[in-house]
Amino acid sequence: MISYRATLDVPEHTLAFVARILATHRKRTDHRPWQRAATVYVQAVMVLRWFRDGTDVAALARDAGISQATAYRYLHEGIDVIAAHAPDLHDVLAHGIESGWEHVSLDGTLIPATRCRQRSDTGHDLWYSGKHRRHGGNIQVLTDPTGYPVWVSGVAPGSVHDLTAARRHGILGALYPAAAGGIPTLADKGYTGAGIGVHTPVKGRDLDAGTRCRNTILSAIRAPAERANALLKTRWKVLQRISLCPWRIGAITAAALVLLHLQAPAW
Repeated sequence: MISYRATLDVPEHTLAFVARILATHRKRTDHRPWQRAATVYVQAVMVLRWFRDGTDVAALARDAGISQATAYRYLHEGIDVIAAHAPDLHDVLAHGIESGWEHVSLDGTLIPATRCRQRSDTGHDLWYSGKHRRHGGNIQVLTDPTGYPVWVSGVAPGSVHDLTAARRHGILGALYPAAAGGIPTLADKGYTGAGIGVHTPVKGRDLDAGTRCRNTILSAIRAPAERANALLKTRWKVLQRISLCPWRIGAITAAALVLLHLQAPAW
């Protein structure tokens, strides 16, 4: 076995934040903290390596000098502790109103995943997305006017339509008051019929000139929102392929958003 030195491409203040909240969590929950197999620092590095590079858990366990079962337990613990600091949708929209945002954009993305063998009551593959032609979880992403991600939803199976996922997570109920407060929501055709304040392009062929112009303007304004998913998935490579239970995708994506905000604050 060959040993070598490596550098983790994550700012030191991000590591310090993760270590600090893990230490707080341990003080609150541990009855015998001296029995921990690894320090807070080792756990924080392990969790960040997993998010940044998608490092295999077996390799994380080996490098940390702990068992693979303990590594999985520490990883899930780290995900939940970080995800608990994710922003609340109502707080985000309230801040947007105070800051004078012209609009927000809503878009769905598929987070690819393995271990997705689950059938619905009707017998179809629950986690398979026919649109993307792969297995994964549906995550709704809200962005500010610049296209920076400011909030992510919980996970819905990949077979769930974007509009259905938005309704299931109560997103539309928060967007309607925000629209009344001066922040409309821009979305793609997948959200047609979402309701007042959610603007989508008009479907159909042979549209009149005015409608075509409106569609073009909407697409141009919400174009920056397309970079939100790229920011999350390229910065945190684990989002390119989740190998844990697919129901964990929501917490993983929320934790990734928190880590992204630590490096480039949303506001």
